[in-house]
Amino acid sequence: MSKLPAGRGGTAAPARRETFSSRKLFILSAIGSAVGLGNIWRFPYVAYENGGGAFLVPYLVALLCAGIPLLFLDYSIGHRFRGSAPLSYRRLHRAAEPLGWWQVLICFVIAIYYAAIIAWAAMYTWFSVTQAWGDDAEGFFFGEYLQSADEAGLSFDFVSSVFFPMLAVWLVTIVIMVAGVNKGISRANAVFLPLLVVMFIILVVQSVFLEGAMEGLNAFFTPDWAALRDASVWAAAFGHIFFSLSVAFGIMVTYSSYLKRKTDLTGSGMVVAFANSGFEILAGIGVFAALGFMAVASGTAVDEVASGGIGLAFVAFPTIVSEAPFGAVLGVLFFGSLVFAGLTSLISILEVIVAAFQDKLGWSRKLATLAVTIPIAVISLLLFPTTTGIQLLDTSDAFVNQFGILACALVSVIVISAGLSSLPRLQKHLNLTSSIKMGAGWRILVGGIVPVALGYMLISEVQAKSAEQYSGYPAWFNGVFGWGMAGALIVGALLLSLIPWSDKSKLKDPEYEQFNSDAQGAGDVDNNARLGSTGLGSTGLGSGARHSAEAGATVGEVKK
Repeated sequence: MSKLPAGRGGTAAPARRETFSSRKLFILSAIGSAVGLGNIWRFPYVAYENGGGAFLVPYLVALLCAGIPLLFLDYSIGHRFRGSAPLSYRRLHRAAEPLGWWQVLICFVIAIYYAAIIAWAAMYTWFSVTQAWGDDAEGFFFGEYLQSADEAGLSFDFVSSVFFPMLAVWLVTIVIMVAGVNKGISRANAVFLPLLVVMFIILVVQSVFLEGAMEGLNAFFTPDWAALRDASVWAAAFGHIFFSLSVAFGIMVTYSSYLKRKTDLTGSGMVVAFANSGFEILAGIGVFAALGFMAVASGTAVDEVASGGIGLAFVAFPTIVSEAPFGAVLGVLFFGSLVFAGLTSLISILEVIVAAFQDKLGWSRKLATLAVTIPIAVISLLLFPTTTGIQLLDTSDAFVNQFGILACALVSVIVISAGLSSLPRLQKHLNLTSSIKMGAGWRILVGGIVPVALGYMLISEVQAKSAEQYSGYPAWFNGVFGWGMAGALIVGALLLSLIPWSDKSKLKDPEYEQFNSDAQGAGDVDNNARLGSTGLGSTGLGSGARHSAEAGATVGEVKK
């Protein structure tokens, strides 16, 4: 390939975009992002509560009809437009840029509190050896360890046993991020993900040989076929798939932009999706085998000890560790798995933010990483290792990670499918180098089934959160850190899209210009060419487009 030309006016052309050195490393990184805390502590309980073994039916339907199609949509956008979420959406259409920034800001909020959970798990890995929680795991976690305040609020009373592990998590993460895509993200996932899988397999083997394990597995797998007639069960399946696969909030768009031109997108996506689901089922086996032991040991039924989320990880599992043979080993494996799963996910979340500012401002990798991660780490360390950190984490997760992602995903799918009519264009790109070809069925699923499912879940979420104060917290607390935070992300996305693209930004990238020229030569259609004939063109959000126009760019170059 010929040497890329210098930029206009004799300025140096933007540096080449980083790429994964192999498809295998991309797959490992994508699986590392998808396999997070939710796979271990959320899926088993969601499945148990929604029909047990019968839940696998709506789960597989949701995976095939919504999860995988949306994953392919993210891959096609990132790979075709070769950029972070804001840049990729900007190249798709000028007015779509706010969608990318909305996803970036969602990741910003998640990253702030995600490090706290990793820090808790790291401390509990050591506590598993000392069994520091004694006979009251719940009282120890909320009282002695977190020192949680009685009422929700905003406190700056720091808890040192949370602060210093969080600081360590941020230092490790920043070092990985500064190293870049290949030397940092790829290598970290190549180490952490295999360790996670090996540790969890050992945990599962140990769990299934505990006394009472079959009681737990029977509770997990026994199907309640009547549950399939309940719409909420299907909504739970679709909702879990959306969150589990890391779709619709910028991660897979960003990761796929680092792929080489001739990469099997759909084949890679299938591997990622089914590897993620396989790990979830493995997690269900391990967790419910251990819960079965806990139920038998305490002389109660499985449904009385079954729980999900923080309750499962930091209350139920420590109790199991205290009672099980070789409990310390079981605890180290479980909490160590949470640490590795959390780190690989946190890395991917931060990469969405780093890549966005690197693309828009033309910063070097090191500068962009430090300028993004250090402020995030400071905010994280100010808010969450405090006596009110748990309430703030709970509210942020409920309104941003759940409600916010659903809203962003719904708007994005509607804009791409109906507003811009871009699905045929993206389908064609998917099929260029992929082993599994997409047809009209993929467009129907993404443009029809997915918006209906997302719309139903979003309405249900709004109704549930409007009916009463979330978790009994004060109205002002939910208003500021719940509804207010979710709304602020939309306003912030609009404002960030108004900032002009730097002369050094990746918007004017000769490498992408060549890529784009080749695609248009193959019959690709530029949505920006239709700017004047669409309602989206009059939104006034394309300040970056004005910047390009002033430089005398052609229509094809406006997309860069």
